[in-house]
Amino acid sequence: MISHLDNDTRLLVRLSAAISGADESTTRRAVDDVAGVVRAELVDEVILQSYLFAGFPRALNAARIWRTVSGVPAPASDDLALSSHVEEWDRDGETTCAIVYGASYEMLRRNIRELHPALDAWMITDGYGKVLSRPTLGLKTRELCIVAACAAAAQQRQLHSHLHGALNSGASPDEVAETLDVLNDLVGESEIAAYKGLLARVLSRRTTTPSTGAR
Repeated sequence: MISHLDNDTRLLVRLSAAISGADESTTRRAVDDVAGVVRAELVDEVILQSYLFAGFPRALNAARIWRTVSGVPAPASDDLALSSHVEEWDRDGETTCAIVYGASYEMLRRNIRELHPALDAWMITDGYGKVLSRPTLGLKTRELCIVAACAAAAQQRQLHSHLHGALNSGASPDEVAETLDVLNDLVGESEIAAYKGLLARVLSRRTTTPSTGAR
């Protein structure tokens, strides 16, 4: 069977899914799979971004497992995490979010502001700026990992948005479909079938109707 994902991406999306939806032993197996195979800095980025979609407890647990299994120490410092970059985070966050949401960007911003203006500000500055605009991991791979995280956590509304986001970030339909396929031992068969049906609807509508934006 032809694979549309390279091996590193396949392992990273599985790690992202495990962090978001699996137990600790399964997450450890996903970490075992990437250790010594995928560049450590790419693994770090997937773990770091997982706090946006899985919360700090799961991100911290994954980081602890990763340090233990890999033996790779954390960097001594991370200049990109310093608050002195906040203006850059604002600017980059708007740019990255606009790429992910495409024609639905303004609708998304309006919808999130109606939920709470703080959520809109944090989404742009912290989410899309501080975290998802970090340069080490490309946006396409980040979005595929987010697709995997949303699928594993059964967050279908967010999954719908990030199926569009992965495609808007340069992923092919085959790459997105294979991202769902490689989760078959982490996500239930019926759920995978439902998510692939959602992807089919996304693809069928993209030429005529923009995504509605998460809310």
